[in-house]
Amino acid sequence: MEREEWLAQVEEDVLEPALPICDPHHHLWDHPGSRYLLDELLADVDSGHNVVSTVFMECGAMYRADGPEALRPVGETEFVNGIAAMSASGGYGDSRACAAIVGYADLNLGGAVGEVLDAHAAASRRFRGIRHAAGWDASDAVRNSHTNPFPHMLADATFRAGFAELGKRGMTFDAWLYHPQIPELTALAQAFPEQPIVFDHFGGPLGIGPYAGNRADIFEYWKSAVRDLARCENVVAKLGGLVMALNGFGFHKSHRPATADELVSATQAYYLHMIECFGVERCMFESNFPVDKVSCSYRVLWNSFKRLTAGFSESEKAALFHDTAVRTYSVQV
Repeated sequence: MEREEWLAQVEEDVLEPALPICDPHHHLWDHPGSRYLLDELLADVDSGHNVVSTVFMECGAMYRADGPEALRPVGETEFVNGIAAMSASGGYGDSRACAAIVGYADLNLGGAVGEVLDAHAAASRRFRGIRHAAGWDASDAVRNSHTNPFPHMLADATFRAGFAELGKRGMTFDAWLYHPQIPELTALAQAFPEQPIVFDHFGGPLGIGPYAGNRADIFEYWKSAVRDLARCENVVAKLGGLVMALNGFGFHKSHRPATADELVSATQAYYLHMIECFGVERCMFESNFPVDKVSCSYRVLWNSFKRLTAGFSESEKAALFHDTAVRTYSVQV
């Protein structure tokens, strides 16, 4: 069964269709057998929820084919800026796709990464910062991040020299790692208390390989690590990216995709703990599409967020669905 046909098995009415949303985390790519460009993105964001803007997150797409190796990732920003310009023209609906852009630069270049950061900024007025994924695990059953990180990278002196270049330019840092590494991010945040850090995807609580079947213990470890991280006031948290295959919930293996109620039942405790620790002013819902599309549709995913927050105030919902993301990434539409 084709993916879109599989997703179409679950249809839900849109909850709170007028609630403004800034989706602060999605990708664009054109891989063999996997295309997710403006048309595919708009098919999702225009599926019923009031998505007024989005933030693109780096994924290794459309790098330059030549030139200095360190500068090749700037091609991704150039590409996404073109997509953003298409959306901003008004000819593709009311939502403003890629109103802010987060790219990639290798912070292991140390101070020399400043040239790359400046090139990104020159390539687009929408450029806001970088993500240098750090996800690493000793198990062969867990795929390490596409940036080929090494163990304890966030503590490395050369990496930190590169990291310091972000602060000189007022740029954000998105952190993607796995749950055993959360204390390493806490140490980084403490060492750079003025640097804005975005904590992606709950810190990747793993549920595959050696972590399968041990959810209760992992959850307790994760809760404690998150509580420590949240004490760093320079860190804001993205709430999403929790139904990837690596999280171990197994929705992608089912004969039909998850419903909003099923997503809430499986993941609610994670969301509520994050909101309790960080507060709504430092939390933002994210889609992580098309990655999380392995488990549910865009409409269902945002319905699940709205079910989670059914008892929240209007101001709390505004922060979680829109305002925190817009403030963090200086989204302008």
